Amino acid sequence: MNTVEMEEQARLEDCQVRIRENLQEIGARLDAYAKDIQANKDYMWEARRDMDHIDKVALRQSIEQTMRSAEVLKSQRQKLHKLRNSPYFGRFDFARGQDGSGVAQPIYVGVHDFRDEASGKTLVYDWRAPVSSLFYDYEIGPAQYQAPSGAVEGRLELKRQFRIREGRMEFMLESGVNIVDDVLQQELSRSSDEGMKNIVATIQRDQNAIIRNAEADTLIIQGVAGSGKTSIALHRIAFLLYRFKDTLSSKDILIISPNRVFADYIGNVLPELGEEQVSEIGMETLADELLQGKYRFQTFFEQTSQLLEGKDAALRERIAAKASLDFMKQIDAYIDHLEANSFKPVEWRAGIGRIVPDWHFAETWQKHRGLPVTERIAEVVRTTEHKIFLHYKYELEPRQRRELREVVRGMVKRTSLRAAYKGLFEWLGRPELFKPAGGKLEYSDVFPLIYLKMRLEGVENLRNEVKHLLIDEMQDYSPVQYAVLGRLFPCRKTILGDATQTVNPYGGSNAEQIQRVLKAAAPVKLTKSYRSSWEIMRFALGISPNEELVPIERHGEPPQVIGYARQAEVAERIFAEVEDFQASTHRSLAVIAKTQRQAEKLHRQLTEKGVETRLLDAGSSGFSTGIIVCTAHLAKGLEFDRVIVPDAGVQNYGTDMDRNLLYVACTRAMHRLTVLFAGEPSPLLPVESMA
Repeated sequence: MNTVEMEEQARLEDCQVRIRENLQEIGARLDAYAKDIQANKDYMWEARRDMDHIDKVALRQSIEQTMRSAEVLKSQRQKLHKLRNSPYFGRFDFARGQDGSGVAQPIYVGVHDFRDEASGKTLVYDWRAPVSSLFYDYEIGPAQYQAPSGAVEGRLELKRQFRIREGRMEFMLESGVNIVDDVLQQELSRSSDEGMKNIVATIQRDQNAIIRNAEADTLIIQGVAGSGKTSIALHRIAFLLYRFKDTLSSKDILIISPNRVFADYIGNVLPELGEEQVSEIGMETLADELLQGKYRFQTFFEQTSQLLEGKDAALRERIAAKASLDFMKQIDAYIDHLEANSFKPVEWRAGIGRIVPDWHFAETWQKHRGLPVTERIAEVVRTTEHKIFLHYKYELEPRQRRELREVVRGMVKRTSLRAAYKGLFEWLGRPELFKPAGGKLEYSDVFPLIYLKMRLEGVENLRNEVKHLLIDEMQDYSPVQYAVLGRLFPCRKTILGDATQTVNPYGGSNAEQIQRVLKAAAPVKLTKSYRSSWEIMRFALGISPNEELVPIERHGEPPQVIGYARQAEVAERIFAEVEDFQASTHRSLAVIAKTQRQAEKLHRQLTEKGVETRLLDAGSSGFSTGIIVCTAHLAKGLEFDRVIVPDAGVQNYGTDMDRNLLYVACTRAMHRLTVLFAGEPSPLLPVESMA
């Protein structure tokens, strides 16, 4: 260990000592608070007969204040417990002044800040603090950061990165180049964990700009496979919670998640960053809430399975028609048509000589266009009462108010929501586009129906407290779905996904379409892929070319593409790959099939061989390591040390939809990819891989 390393080791040990001392101090203060609270409660009980109301209120307030102070201390203690094993991951020395002539101050950056109570010094700065942005955005030389008071200019004199685990410094890097990349390479070479982890030590410059973007009302992140877009979005949420701590809390944030497995996979990121877990909901659950459980409908998983397991061209046409921007315009035009024929005003008399003309009702009805019917009727009644009072100096009696309400209701031509929705397709001259099966709506009908309901009747929003909405897998939602979300959540949004990873190319959206629905949306791109090795990513690009994607140069073994004459030989190879995995240091292996039926069959075969595996399906609710069998649909957003694609033959993968699924399956692999087939290979596989 050289002199510099010895100095840093001594500094680490000193920091750990101070953390322990602060923990002891917090523990002592919490004990004192607990005794004070108990003493006050005992006194209140013993002296209850002698105390007046004011004394009791004062004592209760004192107890509540002490309890609030204790909660603050408990939060500090929790952060210090996390810092104890790894206080920080980076250091830079920053000299203030335009010419950098000031005295360079060492700044240590960690997951949380740590201010030593005894010395009053900040020993570790939170990665989200304004000054910490220097660590991610600059190398040695001129630098600046945005503080609340404005830009602070200066010069970076030194930059170091550490890996500290279990209180021990494993390595230290010092360089004038981007040392974050060196650490990133080491982190990416590690085996996968049981869930997504924080990336604060390896955030790249372009990622940091997205995370710290506090200005965009709606931010659309188009990120290639493995670009870390979901992790970046979660870190952005953590940054916003830090930046706007006085007005934004975890309970104000909602995540639209593709499925419960993915929700569990990402569930630990925010707690690792010191924030409380935020609420999560799936699109189907949200739809059921908005429709108040009155409609049975197909799920997205069922729709995707139907598309994959059948060749129903009419189904594809129905889905595509309802996912177009033109369909949005058609619904709006249909609502105008209903509007023009939904109200028949008549003259009304409020007693002798008090006439309310039909044109008043027509004008008032039009004035409140856009409100749900019930609210609109209430506004017409309220306005009419007011006009009668102003014009005739007469206040309606309760009986007359009831009569007025009934008269206005009678002017409204009502129809059921289902009938109105069915009428949309008859009005369009395309009744074949509406095809419920057994009273169950197709998934592509659910959100157009909700949009119509919002416009005609209004919906009860059970989540109107949401201040920031995060939408993942943006490519799987149609323009109508975004129109519903835009009306339901008029708040800031972070939307992320990858158009090349859609599992349903007939019913999704790209960033440009989303921008046309959600105005003032700012798009950003992430083009560098970190998850898979260079060899795996080059192979995946042979399946679905993308000139913008830049794979990180982390080299590993090339993907294996192996063909057999019989399916039984493919099965034997899968068992051999499983045995090899079990003898390795890798922690996760996914066997990724195209359809759920294929996945279920593979799971049965492996189970019969005594292999402990887990099958993911629509009802799965948690992520775990080990051997997973699933479809590409359910594997989206997840990553595994190894992936086996078990049936990449010509009969299984041939369409554009299949191309996307094959691409998704292959890009789940971090370190090893094995592609198997019986008979003829899929024409989607790269030609060079056949050699």
